[in-house]
Amino acid sequence: MEFHDDYPEYEKMAAHGEEDGKKLRRTLWNVFWIMLVITIGELVVGFIAPGKGWTGSIYLKVFFIGFTIIKAGFIVMAFMHLGHEVKFFKYTILGPYITFMLYCIFVCLNEGTYSGKAANRTPIDQLLVKQQEDLRAHKHHGGGHETAPEHSPEHH
Repeated sequence: MEFHDDYPEYEKMAAHGEEDGKKLRRTLWNVFWIMLVITIGELVVGFIAPGKGWTGSIYLKVFFIGFTIIKAGFIVMAFMHLGHEVKFFKYTILGPYITFMLYCIFVCLNEGTYSGKAANRTPIDQLLVKQQEDLRAHKHHGGGHETAPEHSPEHH
């Protein structure tokens, strides 16, 4: 099936031949359809996840994060034209972005459930809270030294 559109002025304005313009638009439409299918897939999984008991599972999180990264890759490669650049430039642009995204994913997965409730604290937070509570209890009871009665062997 041949792709046909009615934009002859585009080729003249961009100094492309008609075939080049059609090829560029075909590429953009392909990216659009791929992203649409991915988005619809994400929506379907998002709607059925609560009924299947998948809410909050690590697999669901990885699914959504993975497909979001795939969509971001399509956007960067096609619409921002990074797909046509040399390898070094791609890595120069994508390196810091990928590092930052991995850090954000790590933070979301580790700290994403924190709401101040004891059940939602991370293990490190639980340890810090316990240490603070022990310190307060120790200070409240006089440190355990000033109020303790003197014991001598003859009292026993």
